[in-house]
Amino acid sequence: MTPNIEISSGNIYADLEMPDAETMQLKAQLASKITDIIKHKSMTQTEAARLLGMTQPKLSHLLRGQFRGISETKMLECLTLLGRDVQIVIGKSRRTPKAGSLNVIFS
Repeated sequence: MTPNIEISSGNIYADLEMPDAETMQLKAQLASKITDIIKHKSMTQTEAARLLGMTQPKLSHLLRGQFRGISETKMLECLTLLGRDVQIVIGKSRRTPKAGSLNVIFS
């Protein structure tokens, strides 16, 4: 018997039909980058939490993908505190005139 295979949209949260799929995808991408930077800098969670202005348990949750209580703004602030420049570019939607999209591009 052949298993049913579904092609992903590229957003697991949308595939699971979650109402806040774009926001959750954005947060997952930001959390992943924060995790990568902390690892690259060989920081402990305690050191990183102190630098980022949050408790170590809250940072631990973020690093494990449990970021529901952390705003996108806080995550962008974390990236700047970790030595990254953050630019937000707003342009016309390429998909439809009614709905735009959120994308994160890391350089």
